[in-house]
Amino acid sequence: MSLNRKIKGLALKIGPLGENDRLLTILSYEEGIVRLAVPGARRPKSKLAATSALTFLEIQLGGKINFPRARQIKVLKSFSKLGERLETLATAQSLVELCMVLVGTNDPQPEILEVLLIHLERLQKTKTESLEVLANCIQACIHLLALGGYGLPLHKCCRSGKELNPPLGNWDWNCNFIEDEGFEIDKINNSKLTLNASELALLQRLLKPHLPRKKESGELLGPLKVWIKLLNLLEIWIKANLNKNINSFEMLRKSYLNNNSVGMK
Repeated sequence: MSLNRKIKGLALKIGPLGENDRLLTILSYEEGIVRLAVPGARRPKSKLAATSALTFLEIQLGGKINFPRARQIKVLKSFSKLGERLETLATAQSLVELCMVLVGTNDPQPEILEVLLIHLERLQKTKTESLEVLANCIQACIHLLALGGYGLPLHKCCRSGKELNPPLGNWDWNCNFIEDEGFEIDKINNSKLTLNASELALLQRLLKPHLPRKKESGELLGPLKVWIKLLNLLEIWIKANLNKNINSFEMLRKSYLNNNSVGMK
């Protein structure tokens, strides 16, 4: 790998390094996760001082192969406004945390970065008080998990292999969620969550590119309590299969429960 090279990617984390430098973690197209020094970035007059998290950057690198240094940085797009509201900040941080688990150093997965950018762009256009912020987070996580090889098995019973075809309108039907396997049609004792037919159908539709909406009005399908349930399900799946807690899920969940306590009853 060349010492002097150019990469493009999204800044995920920024921290102090020494007296005047910063440590930048970036998800790049070319090399996966890259950690690099930004020399002098903590000096007010530095040309590199404007570097911040949730910015899409083009970086000219130099220095050591295993710990490069930024020589030039060009900001191509900023998603920093997502940090102005708790819901959008928690969603963006949740997606960053998940990507840092799914992608490694020298592990280029450009399709994951591309999907992350698409969802951040969509999130930036969403009204922050809307339930769609939460729905966007859940759908983005489902897409990223699928690309990373840890997708939820949403179409077949994990025990019998039967097709999971939820009979909408049949309120007696349900399936059980097994944290490290998937969904099982018949009742079992160690299920973490149970989904009814409409909840499973909603979850299955999140594999598609866009959020599920009512045909007539364009309104988002599903009440808050169902979206919170799907967030809980994702949290369980990620912990069981990736051995990782997405800490920002809790901040996102609390922001909706605190603001919508009446709607949850």
